[in-house]
This record gives sequence, C-alpha cells and structure tokens, in this order.
Amino acid sequence: MGYKDLLLVLDESEASRRNLELAAALGARFGAHLAALYPLPSVRFPTFGYYDQAALDPLFRGLEEKLAESMAKLREEFERVASRRGISAEWRSPQSFADADPAVHARYADLVILGQHDRERREEELPPLRPEVIALASGRPILVIPYAGSFPQIGECVLVAWNASREAARAVNDALPFLSAAKKVTVLAIDPRPGEHGEEPGFDISVHLARHGVKAEVERTVAGEVGVGDVLLSRAADLGADLLVMGVYGHARARELLLGGASRTVLETMTLPVLMSH
Repeated sequence: MGYKDLLLVLDESEASRRNLELAAALGARFGAHLAALYPLPSVRFPTFGYYDQAALDPLFRGLEEKLAESMAKLREEFERVASRRGISAEWRSPQSFADADPAVHARYADLVILGQHDRERREEELPPLRPEVIALASGRPILVIPYAGSFPQIGECVLVAWNASREAARAVNDALPFLSAAKKVTVLAIDPRPGEHGEEPGFDISVHLARHGVKAEVERTVAGEVGVGDVLLSRAADLGADLLVMGVYGHARARELLLGGASRTVLETMTLPVLMSH
C-alpha cells in the first residue's frame, strides 16, 4: 500500500521552495505522480468607482509581472527536481478563483504536502495557504512541513497521537504507507478517559496496526498543567521522531475557523513534519 497521487501546494515563500525536494523524494519513494499547485491569484479587485482604474493599472501590472516571474522560476526548479528524481510530475497554475482552490485539487490526491504557516512573513507577501483550512475542507490527509529546519528523511520514527476519536482513526489509516515502512512507531494516549479506549488505552489500535505489519509501542501519559500539543511535541523530540500523526479538530462557522487546542499548538509551534487528517 502506498500513495499514488501526491499534491504539493506551493507559494512564493523560501520555505515552500525547499519542499520541492522533499515532495519529489516522496514521489520517488512511493512511485507516485506528483502534481505541484501554485495558485496564482488575481491582484485586481473591484474599485466600485472610488478609485481611478486607469491610475491603478500600472500597479496591478507590476504585481502581476512580479508574481508571474516568481512562478516561472519556481516551475523551472520543480521540473528540474522532478526530472532528476525520474518521477511522473505535472505543474498546475490556475488563475481563476474557483480553479485555484487547493482543497478542490486535494480531493483527487492521496496526500497533500504543504508548508506550515509562517506568522513572521512580510505583510506585503500574498496571504498564506493555511494547512488547517485545506485539511478541513478537502477530506484528505495533509503533510505539513515546518517552515524552519531541514527534513531529509520522513517516517523512520513515527509518533501517533491517539485519543480514539474519528479524526485520529482517520489519520492512522491515512498514514499507513509511512507506518508500515517505519523502523519505530509509538502510539501515545494522553489523558485517556474511561469508556473511550477500552480496557487498555492504545491496545486496540496497536492490534489493528499489527495486522498491517506495524509493530507499535503503546505509551500512556497525563498532560497535567501542560497542554496536549506541547506534550506531543516534547515526546516527539524525546523519541527523535521525524513524523507526528494526529487528527486535526475543528469546524467552520461562517468565515471563522475554530481549532482544538492541540491542533492549534502543533500547527503554530511544530518542529517536525506532521500528517493530519480530519
């Protein structure tokens, strides 16, 4: 079992460029087709008569030219990396709003790869693509790569966050191609409550994984005064994990996205790649 369709979501950030190599390596590893999506947005907006459209045209053209130049360079680099890896690949740069929605493209992929939102990005840059939005809207697993650090290998030592929820079960299933090839898998249950996990928290999921050829060690702990997200990242560091698997929790109300505390903490302070599902 493996991923056969990968979607890499790109933007103009330097961290996004570094993800090219990682995504191509995963494409080669799984024998998968890799599609790179660069949603090139329109920089023009309705003026409603308040501004002189002719006066704004030079500004719009300048922004469009800058974006097009950045995209062309990124596409050239992507095609060079894909060719070197010898993988099946394609470039997508839709410009209409409807066609550029990453969540729509994600629904036709086995795994979506994109970078963590960097809150320190300059204000003049385009709005970032938020991983949690794509995860909640697409129904597909996402592999989020931290904007800082280098990750030459993913999936040798995996930490699974297990709370017996629907989202966690989905994440474990979506991560099976990584888990089945991992050298070490640890299932961590934090603050397990009676009635949610069975008699032995983590035991049932470890048995399920064993039937897939995954030998997982089960750990249980109490968060105490420390948040669940911080416990996960701390334990991942202790284990030397190179991948964290977890469910992402939340729902959309109007235009506001509400995330669970652990999801928010991990997405904001992650130090290793995280595979998330909803």
